[in-house]
Amino acid sequence: MKTLLLDSVTWDLVKDVSGNIALASEPYALAQDAASAIKLFARELWYDTSKGIPYFEQLLGKRPNIALIKSKFTDAAKSVPGVVSAKVFISSIVNRTVSGQVQVIDANGNVTAATFVAPPGN
Repeated sequence: MKTLLLDSVTWDLVKDVSGNIALASEPYALAQDAASAIKLFARELWYDTSKGIPYFEQLLGKRPNIALIKSKFTDAAKSVPGVVSAKVFISSIVNRTVSGQVQVIDANGNVTAATFVAPPGN
């Protein structure tokens, strides 16, 4: 499965060498999609409002422990079709921003990682 390739810093679209919108292929596509799932607010996905992390309800404005944050992020990563398991590493928490890496394993045993900054917009 392919997905649009996003710049790992700006989380914006990237062009390929021909000037077209670049695509990411598996296994990296799964890791990037898992990182996108971590950035998704609950009920923000208009066609499936059951997806997303309850940032407003459980994380922002609260003092959640690291275990809760990692659990929510891991569950979001594992919700991506094709991801068999996921592991989340948090590298920093500054103000309201959590930075880290998500590592996913697919059905073929490929381990792939992508970085994230969550929630988005900070």
